[in-house]
Amino acid sequence: MKILMVSMPTLHFFRWANQLQTAGHEVYWFDITGMSKPVAKISWIQQKVGWKLKWDYPGRIFIKNKFPTLYQSIQQFNEKETAVEFENYLKEVRPDVVHSFALYVSCAPIITVMEKYPAQKWIYSSWGSDLFYFQNEPSYLKDIKRVLPRVNYLFTDCQRDFEIAKGYGFTGEFLGVFPGGGGFQLNEMEKFKLPILQRKTILIKGFQGRSGRAIPVLKAISSLSAELSDFELVVFGADPQVFDYVNSSQLKNWNNFKILGKIPHEEVLKLMGKSLIYIGNSNSDGMPNTMLEAIFMGAFPVQSNPGGVTAELIQHGVNGLLIEDCEDVDQMVFVIKSSLIQNYTLAQNENSKIAETLTYDIIKDEVLQVYQQLK
Repeated sequence: MKILMVSMPTLHFFRWANQLQTAGHEVYWFDITGMSKPVAKISWIQQKVGWKLKWDYPGRIFIKNKFPTLYQSIQQFNEKETAVEFENYLKEVRPDVVHSFALYVSCAPIITVMEKYPAQKWIYSSWGSDLFYFQNEPSYLKDIKRVLPRVNYLFTDCQRDFEIAKGYGFTGEFLGVFPGGGGFQLNEMEKFKLPILQRKTILIKGFQGRSGRAIPVLKAISSLSAELSDFELVVFGADPQVFDYVNSSQLKNWNNFKILGKIPHEEVLKLMGKSLIYIGNSNSDGMPNTMLEAIFMGAFPVQSNPGGVTAELIQHGVNGLLIEDCEDVDQMVFVIKSSLIQNYTLAQNENSKIAETLTYDIIKDEVLQVYQQLK
């Protein structure tokens, strides 16, 4: 089968695509950003990259960095139209199916083309906040209502988003719930896991912005100095707002507190492998991949539950704790205190059962079966 994948260049996409490497399909990638160079991670895929600029003029990067307003003005005349370039590539490849990853990134920009070719089969993979968050933005909702009735097939990373999709006009075939980047290489992760009794770290995801809500967690932590004095507290992936908050708070003076910016993925796994508790907080997400990795690494998860998504896997008080209001610092204090008196062995055992269903090989086999049925 010929499969034309449409996505921005992300680790999740590369992981998903590589599941198909030995399946015998002819796979193409249209980089929706048009700005990438060929990607070695997916060198087996035929890649349409670097198509966006009419002219990559000398000094372009300098102007982009130093004079962003001027750069945007120039780019209005220097960028090719996404829909036109995609249609040309669609006619060149003549795929059996188009597979778009993330609606607002890879479906909305090509919807005019897909409406022009109604017989062309189209898969949409919903990721993260794709539907749950953006349904509340009028301009995005317009795209959602236009795209979903045209889509033939749907993957989601949680059951919640399938229900949302049906509410906005999706009547095609639901292909199932799968992690956005495919399954997890648990054998490679295992080497970083410490026994429960050796774990004295509480790990906090440091995202703060459109969806991340690390600062309410840190406000709660700052009121629990006595309760947390025996733990190492580590924030990772911290956004600038989080650094600013810490530098203006008492946390910067705590000897057992450390804040990190972006770090390599392997370093995140090492931190998870020595963490007793993992805390992730956001106002919107799909099934959080970072939380999945944390529980696979044996950490006890404390996670926000936007739209009930986390409760699809986490039973409150059994294999984790749920944060129902991501802005409520008092609730956060209560939940963090509760996380210190849990049966971690029971939680690990329950989460091991989840992990066994989400290994790379199991998910890969299930995904390949789905593609096979589309023939």
